Amino acid sequence: MKKEMDEQEIRKNLTPTQIRIMRQKGTEMPFTGALLHNKEKGVYRCAACNAILFDSDAKFDSGTGWPSFEKPANLKNVELVEDDSLFMKRIEVRCKKCKSHLGHVFDDGPTDTGQRYCINSACLNFKKKE
Repeated sequence: MKKEMDEQEIRKNLTPTQIRIMRQKGTEMPFTGALLHNKEKGVYRCAACNAILFDSDAKFDSGTGWPSFEKPANLKNVELVEDDSLFMKRIEVRCKKCKSHLGHVFDDGPTDTGQRYCINSACLNFKKKE
């Protein structure tokens, strides 16, 4: 049986902004994220636990102000949870390994999947392909 990550272990390498977003379900201001305009090839990993979340091939410019992806790189590393906060019905995207809030998924994507995973840059670390 896999041991769940301890909260202190998760928080130890996160900035105050990352803690606010990832552990307290916050968000970053639109058009401010460091990875919004990143067009390099590589993999996006969870900033808290390093799980592989998204591949650069799935990233697209949605014009919403947050990095957007048509699908996760590995469905085993992402979980979707109903979110009724802010008087809206949404689907929250979390890292399955550490339960960190990443963003939300919407059914308005322009790609074949029809989905737009709207993810906070602060939740991601980018590893460029060699």
